[in-house]
Amino acid sequence: MPIQINEENGGEVLAVHVSGKLVKSDYEHFVPEFERLVREHGKLCVLFDLTGLHGWTPGAMWEDTKFALHHFHDIERLAVVGEKKWQEGMATFCKPFTKATVKYFDHADAVDARKWLNEVSAN
Repeated sequence: MPIQINEENGGEVLAVHVSGKLVKSDYEHFVPEFERLVREHGKLCVLFDLTGLHGWTPGAMWEDTKFALHHFHDIERLAVVGEKKWQEGMATFCKPFTKATVKYFDHADAVDARKWLNEVSAN
């Protein structure tokens, strides 16, 4: 499955690993699961691991845009983990669209990304 979701820290941190090329149907499971966690926990800290992501089809890009417009306010902190320059650019690109604190981490620093997210949930 191109989008894998793992609840961490009692569901207050959501780790999302995306890989391959995303298609529209990939969002059919991800979006309802994200919405369930928001209902249960309120604002979330989210780790988006883009390591291994190769892009989106046009339909998936539209679903991703709709998700961002509807749910960026549900994210308190967003850690973007990647391995390519364009993935770092994705973190920079989304900053103006959210009130969340957004930070990029190289895939070698994924442990630091989790620590950074857990700082909020520990408070």
